[in-house]
Amino acid sequence: MKTTAIILAAGKAKRMMADKNKLFLELRKPILIHTIEAFENHKLINEIIVVVNKKDLEVCSKIIEKNIFKKIRKIVVGGETRQQSSYNGIMETDSDIILIHDGARPLVTEDSITNSIRDALSYGASVVAVPLKETVKKVGNCFVKNTLDRDALWVAQTPQTFKADIIKKAHETAKRDGFFGKDDSSLVERLGYKVRICMGHYENLKITTPDDLVIAKHIFKKNNGDCYD
Repeated sequence: MKTTAIILAAGKAKRMMADKNKLFLELRKPILIHTIEAFENHKLINEIIVVVNKKDLEVCSKIIEKNIFKKIRKIVVGGETRQQSSYNGIMETDSDIILIHDGARPLVTEDSITNSIRDALSYGASVVAVPLKETVKKVGNCFVKNTLDRDALWVAQTPQTFKADIIKKAHETAKRDGFFGKDDSSLVERLGYKVRICMGHYENLKITTPDDLVIAKHIFKKNNGDCYD
């Protein structure tokens, strides 16, 4: 069995309000490097493909070159949307299992990666997720329409892991139909495949805003007994 981790680092990061790609911001090391290391150090991952913006290609390549990574096979230029970037990465691999992960989730754990691969092997498709904690209201015109059943709601994270034939078929079909989903799993769901939920960790946050960066620094400090300012 061959497994490929596709790390998506081609987002525009508008909500971070930084003068550079948020994945190049540092938690002692660039966020992207922490994310890559999680997969580089995992025994079940055979290769890594990093997907970046064209304008960040040179900077990203230099940052990666400063670190010793044996599993990175290629740096791929992404598309205009996350879905297009994911497609570009997927089509670069001939692996049996493909994991798709947000570059902005550097706190992903070893067991989340392991369990997502295990579930994808058993069920074909797997999404790391956590149960929703808060009560959610469906709203229209600033008034509550109804309150959703929290017990049935989960917050999707990454990695999202699939047997290669399933995710490639899902992306190719979506591209043919002009369909854009919220994530890779939604493309698979659209074809009628069942997607297994894999319990994740609440600390596996996606660093999207300046507040997220502050939280991530505190988590890194707690986990490593060190300051990442």
